[in-house]
Amino acid sequence: MPLLHLTKPPPSPSSSSLKLKVFQCLLLLLLLLQPASAVVKIPPGYSVPAVFVFGDSIVDTGNNNNLITQAKCNYPPYGRDFLGGRPTGRFSNGRVPSDLVVDALGIKTLLPPYADPNLKLEDLITGVNFASGGAGFDPLTSKIAPAISLDAQLAMFREYKRKVEGLVGEERAKFIIDNSLFLVVAGSNDIGNTFYLARIRQAQYNINTYTDFMVQSASAFVMELYAAGARRIGFFGTPPLGCLPSQRTLAGGIERACVNEYNNAAKLFNGKLHTTLDYLQTILPDSRVVYVDIYNPLLDVIQNYVKYGFEVADKGCCGSGTIEVTLLCNKFVKTCPDTTKYVFWDSFHPSQATYNLLVAPILQRYISSFL
Repeated sequence: MPLLHLTKPPPSPSSSSLKLKVFQCLLLLLLLLQPASAVVKIPPGYSVPAVFVFGDSIVDTGNNNNLITQAKCNYPPYGRDFLGGRPTGRFSNGRVPSDLVVDALGIKTLLPPYADPNLKLEDLITGVNFASGGAGFDPLTSKIAPAISLDAQLAMFREYKRKVEGLVGEERAKFIIDNSLFLVVAGSNDIGNTFYLARIRQAQYNINTYTDFMVQSASAFVMELYAAGARRIGFFGTPPLGCLPSQRTLAGGIERACVNEYNNAAKLFNGKLHTTLDYLQTILPDSRVVYVDIYNPLLDVIQNYVKYGFEVADKGCCGSGTIEVTLLCNKFVKTCPDTTKYVFWDSFHPSQATYNLLVAPILQRYISSFL
């Protein structure tokens, strides 16, 4: 093949373009220097440079802190066991699944909220969190809280994409987005709050048609994520809602038993979601659309809590443990002496100890499906 000869020398790069290239190189260097204490084994020849999370309070790391909403927890005793013992807006006593996923992959120890005004530039490269406590697949659910809707979370991601392209260039940004994990955790608020607690949707739907509606919304969200560049997309199923302490209190009778109706609703939705995601993977080229089962692993911990080293599974650590969540779980109520003995932190959210037990094994189980 003949050599390509230039008829004239290329123009000298401007000072501003040189600065941009140096800046991009520094950012890439920071990416390479991220901690790599991965516990989840990624097959040879693959990489996961970043993680992006969408959804609700289970994975929110602080996006609601500056919202006018009841669905926030940036005050004690939340964060009791977090680094430095400070509340960050995480709906837990410590780290949440978003953090544990990036830590297990050796990317970084925490997944920062995109809405954090102190967000660092290097954090954009390795992933951020768009989840918002109170959000759901049903648009009405996000209005009730109120929360940042899934549509608004997606808009935040599109804004993120423009920012990272400006930081590292379009080619590197495309590599990051093509190879990253996009995780979605939602549905609990739709079924537990919008349908059963508030009963707002019961005038329009029964649980069968409502879960159909939820799956249609989830399917549309997959398509939007894919159109925005996501290829490795994981949806966590809904947990056993009837065994959450708050639901036991509200609908479990005097004995506060697990509410079978709520658990059956979660299973109904999960089955439909699983089938739909499997289908979407067949029609979206180069995609990995994965259903992640959290229902059965968490139910096993709840039912066999002693086997896992816990002492209490039907109450949370905060207050009486039967109803306290967000505003009711505050600095004026007592918390249990040892959170590692409790499956749940408050009446709705698992403790950091439970997340520590579940997240890495679940991620290891599904990682090859994403790749």
